[in-house]
Amino acid sequence: MSFLKCRGFLFDMDGVLVNSHAVVDRTWRRWAARHAMDPDPIIAVAHGRRTSDTLRDIAPHLDIAAEVQWLDEAERDDLDGVVAMPGAVAILTHLPGVAWAVVTSCGDALARARLEAAGLPIPRVLIASERIDRGKPFPDGYLAGARGLRLAPTDCIVFEDTPPGIQAGLVAGAQVVGLSTTYDAGHLTAATRVVRDLSEVHVGRAGAATGDFHVLLG
Repeated sequence: MSFLKCRGFLFDMDGVLVNSHAVVDRTWRRWAARHAMDPDPIIAVAHGRRTSDTLRDIAPHLDIAAEVQWLDEAERDDLDGVVAMPGAVAILTHLPGVAWAVVTSCGDALARARLEAAGLPIPRVLIASERIDRGKPFPDGYLAGARGLRLAPTDCIVFEDTPPGIQAGLVAGAQVVGLSTTYDAGHLTAATRVVRDLSEVHVGRAGAATGDFHVLLG
């Protein structure tokens, strides 16, 4: 076991707090069928990124805004199988409302729908794709999340399940805990630490006066 120290928590959503893998897979397969494309290479690069960024890479000839709208609406209408990830309920129960934020590559309405479907609280600070100019692997989302908590990024721990998200957290200046829920641990080696999922993360107060937390991993 090891531990880290922080004052705030920045969570990616899908694959960290919420299990939406089946929905993402179904939606991209439906989209690929509409455009006579092979879905497997698309799904391989779609996790952890904004839909618009993925579309610009795989189909720059299409109307990106229209395709994003179709995908977002399809995902909002399909919440079947969306549940909390292991350990998510327990860790959020132990955090005060001002100490944590969600930084997600999906849109605000979809993020709220998935958190609600998974039985998780809506954070005071929710940084969705509409609120930033550049998505992961750029640090914009995590910088905005730290600002929302009125903390320096260096005082925060980021929880991520994808290489682009890990890079975004590190470039922002935060410590990053990688979760091997979407990718094998071998793909997450850039992270500060790697755990299986949030069930291996235990949070305790380091001191009420300082506002610090001890985070035990393993």
